[in-house]
Amino acid sequence: MVGDAGAAVADVQRRLTTVLSRGVPIETDGFFGDGTRAAIEAFQHLRGLRVDGVCGPQTWSALVEAGFRIGDRFLYRRTPMLRGDDVADLQQRLSTIGFDPGRVDGIFGDATSRALAEFQRNVGLPVDGIAGLATLGELIRLESRHSEPELISSVRARAELRHAPATLSGRHVAIGESGGLGSVAGALRRRLISGGIQVTELHHPDDSVQASEANELSVDVFVGLRLNPTRPECHTSFWAGTHDESQGGRLLAELIQQSVPGALGIADGGARGMSLALLRETRMPSVLVELGPASLVVERAAHLAVALSAALGKWADASWE
Repeated sequence: MVGDAGAAVADVQRRLTTVLSRGVPIETDGFFGDGTRAAIEAFQHLRGLRVDGVCGPQTWSALVEAGFRIGDRFLYRRTPMLRGDDVADLQQRLSTIGFDPGRVDGIFGDATSRALAEFQRNVGLPVDGIAGLATLGELIRLESRHSEPELISSVRARAELRHAPATLSGRHVAIGESGGLGSVAGALRRRLISGGIQVTELHHPDDSVQASEANELSVDVFVGLRLNPTRPECHTSFWAGTHDESQGGRLLAELIQQSVPGALGIADGGARGMSLALLRETRMPSVLVELGPASLVVERAAHLAVALSAALGKWADASWE
């Protein structure tokens, strides 16, 4: 894209200038040069996106979301759901004072709507589920009395992990792959089923659709498999946002990284928190395992299934006290 010019590029540059207050200098001249590419890369790194220097659909959506500040607009449950940094700010404030909006993920869903209505009811405001000026003013006033305790959403998530069965047997695992790793998904499914585990394979090419399907099934854990056709390595991602992260996802990602690279004889790319759509939109502990090269991964599908199932077993047996 270097050399592209126009109003769209200038809009991207203006938004980057607003979001990136320090660091890479950005020219707002409508010309996509090296400085703009570096700024996009800095933004992608900051937001837990894939760092490629290209303002594709996901980066653009994140850039738009980053421009919203709490109070800029009314926040409420609608379809499609509102997304933005203002929503994450609202969720964080509610969670800080004990009203559970679910994960602080910047998506105004049902849990956030319930938490907001409960807050309004408790402080004597009209219960309309809308974060307007009066509700935000009362929320900020009450939040100022708290000394940043742990988010109630994190406490709740840890309690769910602590009270879950210390075995995978009888639990429901979703395996999602979007092309090229069907044999690996099948090998893992067969191995897990043999241990008394319910397994559903998801193959839709759209990550958001896979996330929605997993949510509708109310699975206990989601393992996404993606092919990296060029690099002989394994790296595993879990959901992490500005204010919150998936504790269960982090542990599973770390356990997978301890077992899979050695089983395949490939490099350890590490576990990292990211805000990719699949990880952000699933409502259960989820990981995205990216593997390559294709020939080696498919050839050693049975070894990979053993390593992944072992990591899942250790994850289920972990202590969350």
